Amino acid sequence: MMRASLAGLALLFACAGATAAGSGKEAWIPEPMPKGFRVERTVIDGPVFADAKGHTLYRWPFKVMRNGITGDPRGESNCGSEPARLSGGLMSPYPPGLLMPELDTRPACTDLWPPALAADGAKDVGRWSIITRKDGRRQWAIDGAALYTSVLDRRPGDLIGSDSGNHRGDLPAMRDPVGPAADLPPGFAVTSTHRGRVLRTERGFSVYAPDAGGPAAAGCDADCLRVWQPLPAPASARARGDWKLITRETGELQWSFRGQPLFRYLPDPRPRAQDGTDEPGWHLVYVQEAPPVPAEFTVQPTTGGLVVADANGRTIYTYACGDDAPDQLGCDHPTQTQVYRLALCGAGSAERCLKNFPYVPAARGARASGLWSVVSINPLTGRFAAAGDPGAQKVWAYRDRPVYTYAGDERPGDINADNYGELRAQRQGYNAIWLRNDFTREEG
Repeated sequence: MMRASLAGLALLFACAGATAAGSGKEAWIPEPMPKGFRVERTVIDGPVFADAKGHTLYRWPFKVMRNGITGDPRGESNCGSEPARLSGGLMSPYPPGLLMPELDTRPACTDLWPPALAADGAKDVGRWSIITRKDGRRQWAIDGAALYTSVLDRRPGDLIGSDSGNHRGDLPAMRDPVGPAADLPPGFAVTSTHRGRVLRTERGFSVYAPDAGGPAAAGCDADCLRVWQPLPAPASARARGDWKLITRETGELQWSFRGQPLFRYLPDPRPRAQDGTDEPGWHLVYVQEAPPVPAEFTVQPTTGGLVVADANGRTIYTYACGDDAPDQLGCDHPTQTQVYRLALCGAGSAERCLKNFPYVPAARGARASGLWSVVSINPLTGRFAAAGDPGAQKVWAYRDRPVYTYAGDERPGDINADNYGELRAQRQGYNAIWLRNDFTREEG
């Protein structure tokens, strides 16, 4: 059901912050932790566990791939201190035994992912346990999964080391942030998106609330109830925190969150669909919203949904990459090897890459906003530029990774480079930054 035009949707999303959860922060369920650890709030993934400096803790998920296994088994760490020299052959079409690129500077797994080491005398606490690494050092684990920090994270709450968390099929087994359980009633879940932490039902359907001053603000009448289902609470439910109970005229209990009565839109065709936002006077419910995109960018309607675009309406793309070594290191950050990106976008030619996927320049005086920052890049190497480098460009970055437009996009709304790359850009390649894409594929 698409009653609103896509152009209208862009306006709807631009105004959504005024009617959604606003500045609220996500609550979590407290649990015992070892000394020296804490919970840190992050912009897009909610509460995460962190070390004493506030650096996010990650796990390396154990994964059976087409041609082998990778990641950490329960109670063990496979993240070693020697650089991997040969490909593992884990992901088709790459065979094992190929020399990895830039061997003279290739880091070891522990160079990028320092283990969260346990102090002498430390003991297990709750879900937290201590495992013994192959080198004899003691490392913290949670639910048996060994814990690490990322050298890319510099400030408390950074999640630069994290990827999308999508580890299916032949995709690399990258690292996931680890956090406490969200404080939600039974029947609800929360999902990370580019717009923030959105509330879902346990089955994955979107949760909505009426706008203040909208047609359903005073109550959902009989016509309204034909398509909007109040989300029920059991008779044993009790109010807590942001969660309250409403007694309906029928005597049934309904959940509300931060003063908003909660509903499901029955015509939503599948989990993650957001057709209810096409209905005037309704919005998605966020437990925590991400900061808006910088003022230099726009929200652009496309045939697939809503994307972040530049001032001229050209779609903005990010580049993601995970290599095929046994330690599955990232290859999409300016501090990491650029050979994969250069091969994909320009057959090894930096000049051709700049023509096909130019960086998004930052205007003078542009400032960071949330997950967006301005970085100095050497365009010929793809690396951060050294101080005083005459060829340096100030460009926009998302999660510390430069962003691009695509020369093959001719008009505003074109998304010709979305999924551009290997395994539909999931092993390495380019993807649009989707603010809404329930029409064609899962949102990020």
